[in-house]
Amino acid sequence: MRALSWFLGLMAVALAAIAAFSWPAWLLLHPHFDFPFHRIGERVGMLALLLGFVAVARRLKLADRASLGYGVPRREFVREMALGLILGVVTMLALVGLMSALGLLDWSMAATFSVGALAKLIALRAVSGFAVAFIEETFLRGAMHSAIERESGTTAAVLCTAVVYAATHFFASFHIPPEQVSAHSGLTLLAGTLQRFAHPAAIADAFLALCAVGVVLGVVRATTGNIAACIGLHAGWVWVMLTMHELTRPLPGAPLAFLLSRFDGFVGWLVFAWTVLLTVPLWRFYSRRARRVAPA
Repeated sequence: MRALSWFLGLMAVALAAIAAFSWPAWLLLHPHFDFPFHRIGERVGMLALLLGFVAVARRLKLADRASLGYGVPRREFVREMALGLILGVVTMLALVGLMSALGLLDWSMAATFSVGALAKLIALRAVSGFAVAFIEETFLRGAMHSAIERESGTTAAVLCTAVVYAATHFFASFHIPPEQVSAHSGLTLLAGTLQRFAHPAAIADAFLALCAVGVVLGVVRATTGNIAACIGLHAGWVWVMLTMHELTRPLPGAPLAFLLSRFDGFVGWLVFAWTVLLTVPLWRFYSRRARRVAPA
């Protein structure tokens, strides 16, 4: 798969840039700004990914609205994104309710929030959810899906983007104290970023759950022909999940605690099962909706 190779190569280049350029960037910036080394390294990787993405998009003829998943009128795009957001929030809140009913969550943290603090938290996590959704969906279900689908078909596009989507969630945030930064810290930062992949059994449940989420989003992308609904669903799910991370804690002593992953205390076997159950209803819903809005 030539298209997939281009995108995997792009990600490899971004990771290599962290190892190669984090130390020079630190020397340039640290005397003037109190940025942590890991933050500088992350920005180096993001800049390399962005520049490489522009080059790859042009190379693979993806630099147009349709290829990036935005090939519908703005009003329709916003409407479908808003509907996806509602569905994402409702389905994730239902899952949180199930987690609570199964005795998997400790809600004592929620009692420490005032009404104002809770409103601020919800608003900030909404912004974070949309930022994550726009970036990831444009890259994965937009450009990457289009490139693979043209070359290898829809099934390959859905599955490949789902696996890449899942894998990117296990890049760890690895901190190096300022006094320990050296010329080799870029390599150390890269190794720390990838450390979770050294213990696959510890992340297997979360990885499969995220793959399932990626498949659902890929199916919606293939069914609708754009990423509006994907952005909405993705943003709604992330919004609720990030909010719950602040308000709840997993109960490790619960009889069914294994249903929540050790990776983040949330995404695990229960999320996997819930996502699998949602796949067919969401596919049918968006199939009917795509037929209704299709031009005559």
